[in-house]
Amino acid sequence: MSQNQWYIYDQHPIYSLGDYGCDRYRQVNKQYFYDLREKCLESKLLFEDPVFPASDESLLPDSKDQYEWLRPSEICENPQFFVEGYSRFDVQQGVLGNCWFIAAVANLTLNPKLFLRVVCEDNTFDEDLYAGIFHFRFWQFGKWVDVVIDDRLPTKDKKLVYNKSTDENEFWPALLEKAYAKLHGSYEALVAGHASEAHENFSGGITEYYNLNSDEESALNLKHILKGLEKNSMMACSIRQYETDTGPNRTPEGLVRGHAYSVTKVQHVKLNGGGEILLLRLRNPWGNEVEWNGPWSDKSKEWQLIPEHEKEEIGLTFDFDGEFWMTYDDFLNHFDILEICNLSFELLTDQQIIGLKRKFSLNQFRGEWVAGVSAGGCDDPEKFYRNPQYIIRLRTPDHDSEDGKCSVVIALMQNNRKIKKEGLELLYIGFNMYSLSESDLKQKPFRKDFFERKENLTDGMTFVDLHEMSARFKLPPGYYLIVPATFDVNEEGEFLIRVFTEHESKFEEHDDAAEIREVDSMIADNLPDINFPSDNWLQIEKFFYDIADDRKEIGWIELKKILEFSMMETNANLAAKQTAESKQEEQRPQRNFLQIIWDSMTYKEILDPQVGVSMFSNVINDGILQAMNPAQDPTHVEFSKEVCRSMVAMLDYDRSGKLGMDEFKKLMFEIAKWTIVFKLYDKDHNNKLDTHELRNALESAGYRLNYRILISLVYRYGSTDKTMTIDDFIMCAVKVKTMIERFKEKDYYRRNQALFTIEEWIEQALYS
Repeated sequence: MSQNQWYIYDQHPIYSLGDYGCDRYRQVNKQYFYDLREKCLESKLLFEDPVFPASDESLLPDSKDQYEWLRPSEICENPQFFVEGYSRFDVQQGVLGNCWFIAAVANLTLNPKLFLRVVCEDNTFDEDLYAGIFHFRFWQFGKWVDVVIDDRLPTKDKKLVYNKSTDENEFWPALLEKAYAKLHGSYEALVAGHASEAHENFSGGITEYYNLNSDEESALNLKHILKGLEKNSMMACSIRQYETDTGPNRTPEGLVRGHAYSVTKVQHVKLNGGGEILLLRLRNPWGNEVEWNGPWSDKSKEWQLIPEHEKEEIGLTFDFDGEFWMTYDDFLNHFDILEICNLSFELLTDQQIIGLKRKFSLNQFRGEWVAGVSAGGCDDPEKFYRNPQYIIRLRTPDHDSEDGKCSVVIALMQNNRKIKKEGLELLYIGFNMYSLSESDLKQKPFRKDFFERKENLTDGMTFVDLHEMSARFKLPPGYYLIVPATFDVNEEGEFLIRVFTEHESKFEEHDDAAEIREVDSMIADNLPDINFPSDNWLQIEKFFYDIADDRKEIGWIELKKILEFSMMETNANLAAKQTAESKQEEQRPQRNFLQIIWDSMTYKEILDPQVGVSMFSNVINDGILQAMNPAQDPTHVEFSKEVCRSMVAMLDYDRSGKLGMDEFKKLMFEIAKWTIVFKLYDKDHNNKLDTHELRNALESAGYRLNYRILISLVYRYGSTDKTMTIDDFIMCAVKVKTMIERFKEKDYYRRNQALFTIEEWIEQALYS
């Protein structure tokens, strides 16, 4: 397989760790398992992973020089990847505090289709294919990622110190744990967590959290547990451990506080003499005798109430393996938190699908909160509307709904915050939701006035500093707007928003399509006539022909000179400004061309469409000269070389690298338009445009863009303080106009689709 391609598995593209979009905060060299294994086999050398080295930096800080890294063949004889298949009893937690991960692995083994997606079957110790290299697949931030590792494992006295199998020569559990540690940057990153994190990395499902000791929610919890069983959801539970707890971690009933347990089965069991009881099967990831010792524990008298065939049907065993049974009531009384990871329909086995009465739908979008563009926070009404916006349409109520409503689970995940080496703190995240009418949908995206008049359906929901937060709703069919946000304005991060419904639903971004429209009327009313019938223009026209080539055309160098000429005061020198006022009246310098454009605009009252007051009461006498470069003498203002090159490319329809007079006139008209827009949205009058205003400014100039494009513009042309100079803004406008027009040239059927060869695409990208 080629090293520059991802491959397909079970209808999903599989990416390499380090591929674009898979790991933004920790750039690693791309590693392709099959290519690397083939090279190792040819060279007869065992693979050594340079990305996740067998050294202390991959371990815990307090593990320095404690462990020896050994390959399986150095630990035991006849190492195997699987020994008689795989089961939940294969995994035992080691000294690493990652019970949450081990509990999730136990659940993973219960779903063969999912297990073999994560734990690749082509991993082997067979002599003809063994090269010391293995790979595993994890769902990370909306994509399935292939993680390559070598098989050197941390040991002490030739014994594995972390996750291990109950069979000493079986190594899939230890190698899976190592790959998961590499995904997150180190083994240290696996200390303390929630089973839901691993469940989602194993499946791409959505997790819900339930408070088990709430009487009001008891019946509802049971309903969701049974639904989770039907959908083969992965479940885990735990008992809260508070910082103030001073007693032992273990309860008198044999349970451990602050410890994750797998919920591996939920079963209605028939009793001798009639009746039935609801039992849950749980497993302690330690895989030993530390188990529940209450009713229905191993070998308790209650099991005499169960017929033998029932015991066989539920797979009852009494071993010191960490697994035990308990009643639903005892479960509610002793555990505090239940995590249910809902799987999408495609992850169920064929047998499970046959038994279902309905399908399940999972939709998702990736997005970004970017300061100065799309990070509007949750509390500031002036900025909240700038957050990304999404709309879901619910069509069909749940099949068992008595009130005609639809169940919806919405999950918001922040990306790559578990990589401790990067020092990234978890953000406080959440979302607002609003009910929409069909008439509301006409506005894209929604602005400040919309949120002022609409009720937030999630009012009272707490923003949390978790890797992922989720909430379940029961909603009537209809349209709903979801707005994910951070707690504070201008907090940056990537996010994934997902929606899980029982029936197919439509989920889409609520944003503009990229297109060129009419210029805002208040801008258009102040633009000069394109023919420029003025003495000043005649001087510029003369200068154009003086420096043009034999074909009366100019390139970017000549354009730069003409623009500088148009910015100069041509009929007097600066000393005239130092004379008495009367003398100034007699010898007033002739104003330059761009200054005239500016003055003609500011002589009229221009109203801010949102504030409704004059934007220019204090800046009528400010000139474009100062705006272009306030730090320099205005007679030395310069357009950058890059702007001049791009402006030529924008209007160079015949690809000659030159502009004729007609094209030059159009360009000067565009410059006048962009200049007026810039000053209109320079609300602080500091000759800088706040990037929060970039969308509005470009819309006034006639360009409609979505947040993804705006983010790219800010990354490319914005300053670190999230502002733009007029030079930056003009560059944005030039690029947008050029790219949209060139796309439209190839969109022959007006379907918002264009076909380019690679040569055409490179040409368009380079010459713009």
